[in-house]
Amino acid sequence: MEIIGMALVAFIPILFTIVMMTVCSWPAKKVMPVAWVLAALIALFVWGMEPLRVMASTVYGFLSAFNILVIIFGAILILNTMKKSGAMAAINRGFYGITPDRRIQAIIIGWVFGSFIEGAAGFGTPAALAGPLMVGLGFPPLAAAMVALIFDSTSVSFGAVGTPVIGGIGSVMKSTVMERLGDGSFLPFLKQVGLWSAIPHAIVGTFLPLLAICMLTAFFGPKEKRSFKYGLAAAPFAIFAGLCFTVPYIITAAWLGPEFPSLVGALIGLPLVLMTASRGFLVPRDRWEFPAKEQWEENWKGMAGPGAGEQSNMPQWLAWTPYVLIALILVLTRIPEFGLKEILSAQEIAWKNILGSNINYSLQYLYLPGTIPFMLVAVITIFLHKMPGDRVREAWGATFRQVTGPAIALFFAVAMVQVMVQSSVNLKGIDGMMITMSKATAMVVGGAWPLVSPFVGILGAFMSGSNTVSNILFAQFQFGVAGQLGHPGVVMLALQNVGGAVGNMICVHNVVAACATVGLTGVEGVIIRRNFIPTVIYAVAVGIFGLIVVYGGLALNAMI
Repeated sequence: MEIIGMALVAFIPILFTIVMMTVCSWPAKKVMPVAWVLAALIALFVWGMEPLRVMASTVYGFLSAFNILVIIFGAILILNTMKKSGAMAAINRGFYGITPDRRIQAIIIGWVFGSFIEGAAGFGTPAALAGPLMVGLGFPPLAAAMVALIFDSTSVSFGAVGTPVIGGIGSVMKSTVMERLGDGSFLPFLKQVGLWSAIPHAIVGTFLPLLAICMLTAFFGPKEKRSFKYGLAAAPFAIFAGLCFTVPYIITAAWLGPEFPSLVGALIGLPLVLMTASRGFLVPRDRWEFPAKEQWEENWKGMAGPGAGEQSNMPQWLAWTPYVLIALILVLTRIPEFGLKEILSAQEIAWKNILGSNINYSLQYLYLPGTIPFMLVAVITIFLHKMPGDRVREAWGATFRQVTGPAIALFFAVAMVQVMVQSSVNLKGIDGMMITMSKATAMVVGGAWPLVSPFVGILGAFMSGSNTVSNILFAQFQFGVAGQLGHPGVVMLALQNVGGAVGNMICVHNVVAACATVGLTGVEGVIIRRNFIPTVIYAVAVGIFGLIVVYGGLALNAMI
């Protein structure tokens, strides 16, 4: 009872975050600073942390958050640059005329193209891009927003070239891993987390296109034809499209690590799906269509009625060149055999023993994907697409504005978690806050934890709007529970990572953004209720996978 009582006290900052963001609708940038204050006060007065260590933990958290923000800034910058150059409008134009079947259109745009955008940019951008594109093709705005959010899940764990793993789990687990396994262990550890994330994602994600189009036909067909069976009629193509992405996705996770699965999976899957769809391979003979617009229900319609975006005469090869450059540069700088990885990763700014706390920080400023390739390619694109100065200023200005809000939330979210992690060093000689919560959870939930684990990730994404932030909030907690139960920590972190991705289907932040881009207001609750169905199906399937792995002894080679 004493452990459970202490765990409840330790849980106060997280509980405050959940309640204020989900019940009171406070924005994350307002909630997280208060949550950090609560964590600091509990660490000082209940756990007996020294004030200097609380300060050092906070500083380290801020600096670690800056590393993540560099990636976010670069990812959003390249996307805004391509929007302003006309490249995105040209890419959108290339999707028109491939097939009239709405189920196939949804798979092409939401699944493979959306996964490519997630792999390159992440942070909710796929739904914001895919939604308006589908509306431009004639989808009801509510349908476009709903399916775009469903599709933006499998690829999310490796979005923005692996940020949820590298910047999320990596930012809070680095010191723990290196302390246990020594120098040189961290990157192999992240690669294992990435692989164990990719395996359940690939298994369940292969069927996600089928699940998404079943949702589409069940809710948006003509009244007499609203049924899952019209989605099932396209099962051969849907499963084929799923495999086109998930097979290279899982191979890439095993071979190259957590930066590339979504990007490479989509780069291979997109042309395959486009080619087969245009030739009618596995495409159903009976075309499925929405009812006539005059028969659309009122909440299907968007107020703004957005189209496919601005017009552009840019050729397809030129529009795609920035993304090709990103993929090429990533391969050249991440595979050790090319020799660039060692050079770039050696360039770092470090602060050892922050405030005398034995906490160390480093910034590999050239190895972060936010600088190379994202910022580098954004600059190259200015000249490649011959952008006028005002468009360049608009792209950079919009990026700075978009990053400002998340920056505040991210700084204090990482700082809060670091205070809770570092509370293990205290004057009372007791377990830290994270370890205490882990022990209590292990006592209450017991051996069923692998089934519960993905739902913790979903909760984190639901309240924060980010797989990365969900991992920051709960990675140490999940790892601690695994240790208490004797489960492989790598697998439990992977289940957390997968859950955080699945939570993107229903997280308030993404739902609001997706609705805004297609001109919808007041239907966020409808989308969340409907998308709760695929969210639970996905999470339960992943949880069952976790139980099989843990109790089947399939992860005996996991590092920790």
